[in-house]
Amino acid sequence: MNTSIAMLRGINVSGQKKVVMTELKKLFEELGFLNVATYIQSGNVVFNSESTENELVATLEKAIEARFGFFVPVMVRSGEDMKKIAASHPFDGAAEDRIHVTFLEKEPEAERVEALSPDAFLPDAWVLKSREVYLHIPVSYGNTKLSNNFLEIKLKVKATTRNWKTVQVLAGMANAE
Repeated sequence: MNTSIAMLRGINVSGQKKVVMTELKKLFEELGFLNVATYIQSGNVVFNSESTENELVATLEKAIEARFGFFVPVMVRSGEDMKKIAASHPFDGAAEDRIHVTFLEKEPEAERVEALSPDAFLPDAWVLKSREVYLHIPVSYGNTKLSNNFLEIKLKVKATTRNWKTVQVLAGMANAE
């Protein structure tokens, strides 16, 4: 059994796509996953499974839509991947409460990444590492141009964003498994 982390995109935001975490946990357990634990209302689930990441994404997206009546993109990372992601960020000296990570469904095409000039977003900064975009937003994530929607549109991939504290907690939960 491997530890995996599922992160749902866009649930429980401004009353939209309401998913109660106890119901989400129950769904994961009904799907046969073990040691299921949720973290906060934004749709973070740590669990054990023998399935591959692609199998998990397909299963979870289908099951969530069937249970809750709406489609929700799901990003999945292994516990080991989450631990590596949480081990460091590329913004030396930055306040950790200003760091976010956008998790991408797949690596974006190089041309799309190259089209995003880092200087166009100052004082906000971003660094792409594989399927994660590390963000340093020194003022307010609510006002940055580097929002989840913006990155999805520009990079043409599904994505979901978590603050650094959530990334750290999820890595810790994966470590506990």
